[in-house]
Amino acid sequence: MEIITGVERRRRWRVEEKLRIVAECERPGACLAAVARQHDVSGGLLWNWRRQARRGLLRVDLAPIFLPVQLTGEPVSRDLAQRSALPSISPVTPASADAQIEIMLADGTMVRAGQNVSLATLRRVLAALRG
Repeated sequence: MEIITGVERRRRWRVEEKLRIVAECERPGACLAAVARQHDVSGGLLWNWRRQARRGLLRVDLAPIFLPVQLTGEPVSRDLAQRSALPSISPVTPASADAQIEIMLADGTMVRAGQNVSLATLRRVLAALRG
């Protein structure tokens, strides 16, 4: 019989630790119960972490980075040869009522957003495109 004299607290797992343990489960021949015992985690909790990782809910958020930006008065060309070159900066034109930004992703996907699009909406669209 175990007698608990103090206040029992939950362990806090960092996302990196969860992903490392989940990766051990995904190895060929790995047994979920053995991995759970090895790390002193319940099988049900490990199962939930696996499901979260597969759905993309369990991931390490990367630090923000700066990306090159090209300001133009005309649409950006979709030519792959031009996209591989470093962007040049054109003179900035004043914003108009129909001002918009164009975001060219690495796979060639173009996202255009007008000035009335909220930041939250733009984030959701970009998150969906990233997968």
